[in-house]
Amino acid sequence: MKACHSKGGILAFRRITSKSTASSSTSATTKQSAEYAIYKPNGRGTGGVIRFEFNRSKGAVFVDAASQSGEKQFDWEQKITMKWGLSDLGAVLATLQGRQEQAKLFHQSEKANSAFELTFRDDPQKAPYFMSMSRQDAASKSVKKVTIPVTHAEAVILETALRAAITRLIGW
Repeated sequence: MKACHSKGGILAFRRITSKSTASSSTSATTKQSAEYAIYKPNGRGTGGVIRFEFNRSKGAVFVDAASQSGEKQFDWEQKITMKWGLSDLGAVLATLQGRQEQAKLFHQSEKANSAFELTFRDDPQKAPYFMSMSRQDAASKSVKKVTIPVTHAEAVILETALRAAITRLIGW
């Protein structure tokens, strides 16, 4: 894993490779997925991380969010996950490219409702983007939410990653 530090957070890049062998063959097959995570821990313990993973075999981008659970530690056991398709990717890219001020995604299932929001803020004193993910359990009605600020540099990397994901999903 290669990581570089940025103001207020850590950008993490990782290419995941797993090998499995089929019982009828001795040759190994390789499955690759790539991820980009924006880590935003803080001294109050209220930070979070949002991770984007392109999964070729499932034809989607999976987005995970986890709350900070300690100093530079995150609660991946209680993460929020969304599976994005082309229309979701397009909505987020439209905001990152300045075509709209906000992207709101809402996914509903029998178990829970999940939402993702990316908002552009025109305030030079604050991060230019604000990103949040939330999940409401259908049975208990409890809500989990992770919100992080996103810098221009992080937004550019995310835009590039999501554009590449679209190209791969379409097959061009």
